[in-house]
Amino acid sequence: MTKRWYVLHTYSGYEKKVKTDLESRIENMGLHDVVSEVVVPMEHVVEIKDGGKKKDKDVNVFPGYVLVRMEMDDHAWAIVRNTNGVTGFVGAQGKPAPLTRAEFDKIMKRSGANVPKKTSVALQVDQAVKVISGPLENFEGKVSEVMAEQGKVKVMVSIFGRETSVELSFDQVARIQ
Repeated sequence: MTKRWYVLHTYSGYEKKVKTDLESRIENMGLHDVVSEVVVPMEHVVEIKDGGKKKDKDVNVFPGYVLVRMEMDDHAWAIVRNTNGVTGFVGAQGKPAPLTRAEFDKIMKRSGANVPKKTSVALQVDQAVKVISGPLENFEGKVSEVMAEQGKVKVMVSIFGRETSVELSFDQVARIQ
């Protein structure tokens, strides 16, 4: 039998705990030859808070899911399935379905080291903001577009009595409470 990648469904928010518990069970039961890897796909995100403060953090790519590389037999299935926090395997009619190589590569590509950091910001369209740096400092306006991938936001500000769209980086604006 060969080891294949399977997807476990877990309680959302318990992915890391499931990984730790499952690795502990594998260690205690000597199942390294049957279950070889447990992965929680993560991606690195730069979160920008009010005032432009940046915070790096890792975020789960697929909340509620964990990947496990294993040889599927009844004993291994029972060990993995009965781990705290695991609600089941992903597959049709309750039967675990292994990932194809292409599916696995696509999932891991999102969490790989070569993937550019994503930017997360608490700004939304129509939200009131104040420009805190640059030539338009102290101007106020409303967000018209959030471009998270570029780390930019378009803001409608009043310049000489006319609404004008300006493109600013996330760290140049702050939400108005």
